[in-house]
Amino acid sequence: VFSSVTCVLNMSVFKDQFVLEDLIQELKKKSTALSFDPLQSNGHISVQGSFPAIKLLRDFLLLKAKSLSEKDKREESKSHQRPRRGLQQCRLTAEMSNFIHDADGEKQVVVLDTDIYHYMKYFFPRTFLVNDDVTIWDITDGDITTVYIENAGSRSDAEQVLRVKEKIENQSLKLHNALCKERIYFGEQTGDEKQRYKWACESLKPHYSHVLIIPYDTHIDVIGNSSEIFEFTKEVSN
Repeated sequence: VFSSVTCVLNMSVFKDQFVLEDLIQELKKKSTALSFDPLQSNGHISVQGSFPAIKLLRDFLLLKAKSLSEKDKREESKSHQRPRRGLQQCRLTAEMSNFIHDADGEKQVVVLDTDIYHYMKYFFPRTFLVNDDVTIWDITDGDITTVYIENAGSRSDAEQVLRVKEKIENQSLKLHNALCKERIYFGEQTGDEKQRYKWACESLKPHYSHVLIIPYDTHIDVIGNSSEIFEFTKEVSN
């Protein structure tokens, strides 16, 4: 067991959004147990400390990178284009859907893409099925959904909590590489026209058993594999 480890962070990926020196100061305030070397001209910085503290720093940076990715995506959506995109595009890789745990391992926190989370809840509900000894709940904030898994039984069973986390991880990884999303915008359409679109989606739904439809006030999201959602949206438009 190592009492201290060292890692090198490449902070240059944040240089277009932050003043790196200010970001380093923020990291120092959040990670008082870590020691930071001076920031190099290429954006690299060496950090030393315990392995759990390094992991928490990694989790914080991944969430910050995720928020920047979602911000860029929202800015792109302001244009009037209607591109079809894979859920794996403009997102962090599945590895970056980070998993944070407390010291005794009795609590796990899983950060998921909200689209993948909805698809899992609808088509794979058993992924989130737990017994009385485990509590599971979620908080959705825009494109990110955080799932909390915690031991709720009378006896400590960190392995059971870990198994639930791994089940969610494995299922989300499969979907991350397979799903795409098409967005049907309503634009300036009236309430009756919006209702016709929703009715068309519902009437076609039985013929596309692996497509998830999520209606919103301004658009409809269609999630599934690329070939199915292409055919589905084409039929809806017709």
